Amino acid sequence: MTKHLGVLTIFAALIVATPGMAAETKGAGSTFVSPVMAKWIDGYKAKTGNAVSYQAVGSSIGVGLITKAAVDFGATDMPLDPKLLDKLGMAQFPIVIGGVVPVVNIAGVKPGQMQFTGQLLADIYLGKIRSWNDPAIQAVNPDLKLPRTPITVVHRIDGSGTTFNWSNYLSKISPQWKASVGEGTSVEWPLGVGGKGNDGVASLVGLVSGAIGYLEYSYALQRLDRISFALVQNSAGNFVTPDAASFQAAASSADWKSATDFFLVLTNAPGEDAYPITATTFVLMHKQPKSPERSAIAIDFLRWSLDSGKSQAALLNYVPLPPDLVEQIEAYWQHNFEALTASASVPAKR
Repeated sequence: MTKHLGVLTIFAALIVATPGMAAETKGAGSTFVSPVMAKWIDGYKAKTGNAVSYQAVGSSIGVGLITKAAVDFGATDMPLDPKLLDKLGMAQFPIVIGGVVPVVNIAGVKPGQMQFTGQLLADIYLGKIRSWNDPAIQAVNPDLKLPRTPITVVHRIDGSGTTFNWSNYLSKISPQWKASVGEGTSVEWPLGVGGKGNDGVASLVGLVSGAIGYLEYSYALQRLDRISFALVQNSAGNFVTPDAASFQAAASSADWKSATDFFLVLTNAPGEDAYPITATTFVLMHKQPKSPERSAIAIDFLRWSLDSGKSQAALLNYVPLPPDLVEQIEAYWQHNFEALTASASVPAKR
């Protein structure tokens, strides 16, 4: 195949050249992206017949699995530093944007009624504020009659990109949090009980009266009978409702073109309407994959998701990537997956 063929044509050629030969293409990682990933996988198989599976095991495990080439792509909500990517021989690109929201289980408090500043969230997770009727909480929520109920802090116990974005945001707001806890997919929590995955946190918050946790927004919306999401004050001083519009407002400030390997975190973004804990899910792939055929299908699946999967993402309150960013990703594929050209042997027919 000649060098001038685009990488997307090459991927298509790989898929056509090996019908029925490639095993199921496998991905693993972020639970943040799991709801929309499931929709994309079903839609892609219905359209192409190609089988893709995804294990929502958390960002840390997903990074470990793709690093060992145990899967064909990994998904993480904490981007890897370009120097580490280069060392590992991997490439990284965004696939969808969403938000991490605080959720509470407080009698009488409905979704969207509770308000938090970043400092309040940090102080609660540091154990400095222990009951819901604390004056600091009441001052930010003057219209709510909050009970004397003790606060039960719930956090992730697995390595999680959701935790990374939560702790990254708190580190930007609270000097004490930054100094004593910091940020990462796993941190040393000062207190609280842990749940595995977004599902585990959601279940614990729903079961324990007085609990607070943090979730990807789609998970919070699925459990409004038991828990309530809260508003968070942004960098402009506004208490912002988490939704696709406020995630988009935060994403609009991102300068992806200046970010090597798309290494960018959207927390505490500027803007009157920007939601402050907006997060991005990234895909990791080897530049010289163990199976070029399965990697070709992985890229074809992700390309389909970025294009034809926009409606599924929007329905689940994620933000689909804008066309100019998708074009940038396609150019990135062209540059980073040249090794796949060696396996392409027939023109694309799709």
